[in-house]
Amino acid sequence: MADGVKDMGGERLRAVIADDQALVRTGFGMILTADGIEVTAEAADGAEAVAAVRRTRPDVVLMDIRMPGMDGIEATRRILADDTGGEIRVIILTTYDLDHYVYAALTAGASGFLLKDVTPEHLVAAVRLVRSGDALLAPTITRRLIERFAQREEAVPSADPHRDLSGLTPRELEVLRLLATGLSNAELAERLFLSPTTVKTHIGRILSKLELRDRVQAVVLAYESGLITPGGATETAL
Repeated sequence: MADGVKDMGGERLRAVIADDQALVRTGFGMILTADGIEVTAEAADGAEAVAAVRRTRPDVVLMDIRMPGMDGIEATRRILADDTGGEIRVIILTTYDLDHYVYAALTAGASGFLLKDVTPEHLVAAVRLVRSGDALLAPTITRRLIERFAQREEAVPSADPHRDLSGLTPRELEVLRLLATGLSNAELAERLFLSPTTVKTHIGRILSKLELRDRVQAVVLAYESGLITPGGATETAL
């Protein structure tokens, strides 16, 4: 896709890259720019990332977890706390696919994660995907991450203690429970004898009622609320 391509109703997609390695920032910046994504700022640590986001208001932030000073988790929390309109998406950058910080980052509100050895095509696709409102993680990977770390991490209290599951209908609770086991929309539709469109509508209502950004946060909340427990009622192969 050539430079100048427009996204989201004609506006050019904008990104901030936060990583303490200059070569990573430069390389990712070149890839995004070549595909028409504007890099509004670069940051070498979490504090710089927060300042850059406040200054330039990007659509997507590529955020390294491990940085000196303020790390990527705290930076993600601050950025999304400021983002009252829910317009900014954060993608976590990590060296290992099961980095023990990833669960905390997802709990903080990140929309997914990427390995730093990601291909250029996947990087661009990921940025565009999360900007569209979808979560970056495949359902089975989401489940694998949470199952591995949910029991090890200290409980992270919800930012809103009143945001529970009582407002969901029995069908929405069923969809959320299956979603948290790692089923895709197509698998949910088959399991519940519903159309994919109806499943998507249910998920949209769940996110709206629980004030969540995407399905990753819905899965996190399902575990934290006790609706499903790590290792329990999981039938999808990893």
